[in-house]
Amino acid sequence: MFIDGTWRDAANGQSFDVSDPATGETIGKVPDGGKADAIAAVESASMAFIEWSAQTAYKRSEFLYEVYRLMMENLDHLAETMTREMGKPIRASKNEVRYAADFMLWFAEEAKRVYGRSIPSARPDQRFLVHYQPVGVVAAITPWNYPISMITRKAAPALAAGCTFVLKPAEATPLCAIETYKLFAKAGLPAGVVNLVTARDPSPVGEVFLTDPRVRKITFTGSTEVGKMIARKAADQMKRISLELGGHAPFIVCEDADPVHAAKGLFLVKFLNTGQACISPNRIYVHRDSLEPFIGELKKRVERMKAGGGFTSGVSIGPLVNAAAVEKVDRQVRDAVSQGAECVIGGRRLTENGLDKGFFYAPTILSHINPDMLIYREETFGPVAPVVIYDDEADLLAMANDTRYGLAAYVYTRELSTAMRYFEGLHFGIIGINDINPTSASAPFGGMKESGIGREGATEGILEYLETKLGGFSI
Repeated sequence: MFIDGTWRDAANGQSFDVSDPATGETIGKVPDGGKADAIAAVESASMAFIEWSAQTAYKRSEFLYEVYRLMMENLDHLAETMTREMGKPIRASKNEVRYAADFMLWFAEEAKRVYGRSIPSARPDQRFLVHYQPVGVVAAITPWNYPISMITRKAAPALAAGCTFVLKPAEATPLCAIETYKLFAKAGLPAGVVNLVTARDPSPVGEVFLTDPRVRKITFTGSTEVGKMIARKAADQMKRISLELGGHAPFIVCEDADPVHAAKGLFLVKFLNTGQACISPNRIYVHRDSLEPFIGELKKRVERMKAGGGFTSGVSIGPLVNAAAVEKVDRQVRDAVSQGAECVIGGRRLTENGLDKGFFYAPTILSHINPDMLIYREETFGPVAPVVIYDDEADLLAMANDTRYGLAAYVYTRELSTAMRYFEGLHFGIIGINDINPTSASAPFGGMKESGIGREGATEGILEYLETKLGGFSI
């Protein structure tokens, strides 16, 4: 672990194994931290905050630029660590490292653009000044599915704003966090500004984050259920929170859309990261007249997919994170088929050619999905494309909005008026109109309803780590 500028073991001397989800093999051992380590990390961050928050924006920017440079210089190593630990194909891992580095670059620039303002007063002897100051110590909890970019998406704006940072990474991918922190250390960040606590059981560490008054903000990416718990407990001390939670994205193929073009887009976003993405489409609405060409194109592309370890040439789909993930996906598929869904392709765990040692599930297309099926309501987090057939587009907006989630949605249409109607009418934080990648370090990312609170990236991203202070001056 990395606390107060030094690498150390857990206070209890314990450790836990990290395994490769493609092979089941143990690939590393990391400290199994707990309450004492979390307290030490918060103490370190609290002490470092005084000096770090007093640094000029230009000085903090220099550190972020250096981390960006080091990430690009070590891109191959970071990507290889990710593929080995998380399982995604090496090409996808390299893309994620570039995306992760972009957050360091973007917020290196935004650090110098935190502007205050003056406000006219009705009184001639009065002046109002608005000033922004860093929140304080930030505690971050990150997921396994994007194990490096989810770190930088939180750390970069926090550091740029003048906050200090304590990270508890996902227990499935601590090696990615360690390798990223090695670059933080190499960049010369002062001791205590960034801290890392690895743990197999997140509860004791999370409890410190939630109860220690020195932690003034918690940022979390993960399940809606855990996010709700964090929100409840953070309220006891009125801690600031940013929560990026689950999703259940609709993918709407309008009657006027080109079904083949839409199928190509759906294929790219649905099977990205083996379907293990919060913005992954989970309800695919296709007009009955477009069903045959849409399914035909999608099936043709799925048939060409090769599953396997991320370092194997030609592999386009990797393993799921663990056995429980495989069981969840298979349970949803079996439930749908038992209620009348058609399994066009896939629908089973992959075990041939040595894949039985890992957690592989066949890329799957289901047709004739209805609202009574589990997959229509539950987030899948796996490589399953569930297609809902519709006849009348009049009810489609209401159907798409019929979910407690509100993160991402996608619409394919040729009509500008239709695009605008869906953009304004969908209750989701991110809308892709004929676009399956509506994300960037420069764009705000976040959801509505039970998909979260706050935004990451863009100008909005740094505001999440700043307090607004008003000065009233009588002259």
